[in-house]
Amino acid sequence: MVGQVARDLVLVVDEVPGPGGTVPVRERREMLGGKGANIAVGLAQLGAPVALVGVVGSDDVGARLVARAAADGIATDAVVCRPGCDTGLIVDIVADGWRYLEDLPDGVLLREDDLPLDRIARASAVIVQLQQPPEVALKAAQTARGRVVLDGAPERLGDELLSCADVLRADHQEAELLSGRKITNADEAVSAGREVLAKGPRLVALAVDGVGNVFVWEDGELVVPLGDVEVVDTTGGGDAFVAALTFALTRGDGPQDAAQLAVAASGATVTRPGGRPDLTGL
Repeated sequence: MVGQVARDLVLVVDEVPGPGGTVPVRERREMLGGKGANIAVGLAQLGAPVALVGVVGSDDVGARLVARAAADGIATDAVVCRPGCDTGLIVDIVADGWRYLEDLPDGVLLREDDLPLDRIARASAVIVQLQQPPEVALKAAQTARGRVVLDGAPERLGDELLSCADVLRADHQEAELLSGRKITNADEAVSAGREVLAKGPRLVALAVDGVGNVFVWEDGELVVPLGDVEVVDTTGGGDAFVAALTFALTRGDGPQDAAQLAVAASGATVTRPGGRPDLTGL
């Protein structure tokens, strides 16, 4: 798993105060987070051997996050401790919806010389989170010999990255960036997915707000409606989705079965505050 590692601070409040206002915090959670770490946790919970490639700062927070990841069953020897850099922080405020505050210094982004190339080449699947610099993401994708899963929409080097991918997953906003147009329904998402499929991936999964998830592959397509769950916080829903989709495909599931597991994993995650998944029962 090549991606972001951060400290997640989740605050549940009844309402967000206006300027000069104060409200009590009803619930507070602090946990290992960041999209890369969340996906790695989900994979470990599903029983997959997983290594995390990411960056923390040279502070106590970084050391605690690495220890937490190891306790979760994740190999952490490829996590870089960047001297003189603070570990990333994401504050998730859950009230009437959810709001994010992010402090992600440039130092916690991966650099090309941070990548453990031999390990990436040996992996049966490599997930590349596209919030990393495009050149670094491309290097990881080009090095991989196993299945390459891209999470997100590339800002640059899009065609090069897509040509390396076996699987692409994008949320609604990312899907519109990839297609260059608005997506308002499942048919439009299928059309956009087919366009992306022509650029290299063998499976494309796009989220459509208010509709569900659309999956497109060479000889098929599938629309999985939103599950009947009470959504508390969408943080981590996409990360759990990617973890479960990758896990299912790697063990040999076909696109339809993998899609169902991915949607179930996402649904199980959004029912509580914070992005940490709990996929052990799937």
